[in-house]
Amino acid sequence: MRHVHLPLLAISLGVLIAVSLWSSPASAQTQAWPTRTVRFILTLGPGSGTDIGGRLLADRLTKKWGQSVVIENKPGGDSIVGINAFVSAKDDHILLLSPTSAFTAHPFLHDNLPYKPEDLTPIARVSNTFVGITVPTPSPANSLTELIALVRDKPGELNWAGVTGANAFMFEAWLQGHKLNMRKVPYRNAVDAGRDLAENRVQAYQSAVAIAQPQIELGKIKLLALLNSVRTPAYPNIPTVAEAGHPGLTIDGLVGLFGHPFMPMELRERIAADIKEVMGGDPIVKDRLTRTGQLFNPGGPAEFGASIESQRATVTAAANALGMYAKQ
Repeated sequence: MRHVHLPLLAISLGVLIAVSLWSSPASAQTQAWPTRTVRFILTLGPGSGTDIGGRLLADRLTKKWGQSVVIENKPGGDSIVGINAFVSAKDDHILLLSPTSAFTAHPFLHDNLPYKPEDLTPIARVSNTFVGITVPTPSPANSLTELIALVRDKPGELNWAGVTGANAFMFEAWLQGHKLNMRKVPYRNAVDAGRDLAENRVQAYQSAVAIAQPQIELGKIKLLALLNSVRTPAYPNIPTVAEAGHPGLTIDGLVGLFGHPFMPMELRERIAADIKEVMGGDPIVKDRLTRTGQLFNPGGPAEFGASIESQRATVTAAANALGMYAKQ
């Protein structure tokens, strides 16, 4: 007859129970993910700062995860096209890579949104995008103050374009605050607006520096100021809007990765850590981002969430100053 050592059996059972408790469904999901191709839906088109940074990120995460990471550009509809495609997917292998400015002004601009703020669950802050105000090179405006004078001299005659909701919203609020009359021209693809600016079909453009850069380098447009709170290393001589005497225009561009509400925090934190690892130690990434007016600024779910709320507060204050309140 075989004898069982009861204390040893009790210890073994205890270990098995502990392992069983630790191996929760969330932990198992985190350890196994990704199990297939991961798609990043972008709210902007090719050539944008988010697209450039997103492709750098996708390439390096593909190697890290052993699964393909592909970029899917879905611009248009004030970024609602891309956001809605992500929300509707309800798939933890389909994530949203977007500037936060794409949606933080939506409650003030749209009566009926097809998504709720809680549908966009922060995973990782990836970068800061430098956003600038540009004009055609022949324009007599060489500063924001001179741009104001130019618009006042030609009320209703000049056009402007802008991308990503909150940034364009801040520029429009600035125009209203100075009682300036410019016509807004909508664009589905931000790169097209940059080309039209170079041809003087648009007289002012608020966009990511990455979008404007090709025309800046060709000498066809000039950068007047940055909406960010700090200068970009790509153009160190260009002032911020605050330095140019217009602090009310300040809003920092944030780009980050979003998942679905059902994704466990453990998985979101692991993805954020992987992003920091693959991007932070790569000098090619830093150089490419710097040259296109971006700054790698990693942060986990909590940090990213706090950054979003800070931007929401900035946008809300600007809206309320104009007598605008959230529509939903």
